[in-house]
Amino acid sequence: MQIKLVKIGGNVVDDPKRLESFIADFAALEGPKILVHGGGVMANKLLKKLDIEPVMIQGRRVTDAQTLEVVTMVYAGLCSKNIVALMQKYSSPAIGLCGADAGTIVATKRKPLNITNLDGTSTLVDFGYVGDVKSEGINTDFLLNLISNGITPVLSAITSDAQGQLLNTNADTIASSVAVALAQKGQQISLIYCFEKKGVLLDASDEDSLIEEMDFDYYQKLKLEGRIVGGMIPKLDNSFAAISAGVATVEIKDAKNLNNKIGTLLH
Repeated sequence: MQIKLVKIGGNVVDDPKRLESFIADFAALEGPKILVHGGGVMANKLLKKLDIEPVMIQGRRVTDAQTLEVVTMVYAGLCSKNIVALMQKYSSPAIGLCGADAGTIVATKRKPLNITNLDGTSTLVDFGYVGDVKSEGINTDFLLNLISNGITPVLSAITSDAQGQLLNTNADTIASSVAVALAQKGQQISLIYCFEKKGVLLDASDEDSLIEEMDFDYYQKLKLEGRIVGGMIPKLDNSFAAISAGVATVEIKDAKNLNNKIGTLLH
């Protein structure tokens, strides 16, 4: 089965007009599909209203108990249901799921990690209630059953350790892990990361600096030069991991270009 797996970023999810335009395009995609969404921008706004300062390290959220409550409400609640409601508007049956639903995504709580800084030093970071996902933790049979019955799964970034603990998992990681798990089941997967920029940019402030194609060695070079930073790092790490694990194609592009070829093709 050929399946398009699309991940949509938080900046688009937070903008009602851009989100609806994207959902209209996504619903129009022919064939089986899965949507994975973030919601970090909305979560940050709510955290700040509650006087909780968001903490991000190399594009990944440090998640204490209070932060976990907020991101669960935002990702698995408001974001998920907004998207499912829009899918219904565009005549595309969908179901919003977090990882705990039907054991769709089982994660393990991340142990403290040594993070390498740009100056070459390292820092030990405890990310809190953050879940790491492996392809064997994905309930592919359940997802394929939904797809076979004409229902599009809409997956949020909240997972579970199957022991009663909810965990926050990077949405890019979820998209990559689900894509790999389905590829290992013999499905042909096209993974598409959509956000608010044209694709991977040589200069993050210049939309005309789009890199149309990128391999792993070029990515490593740009990362060492400090040209690729922040949230683009986990996006690209997960993309290249997916390619090496058998995902057919990976693209990174602007959400408004979902149905055209403008963007960055990874190989």
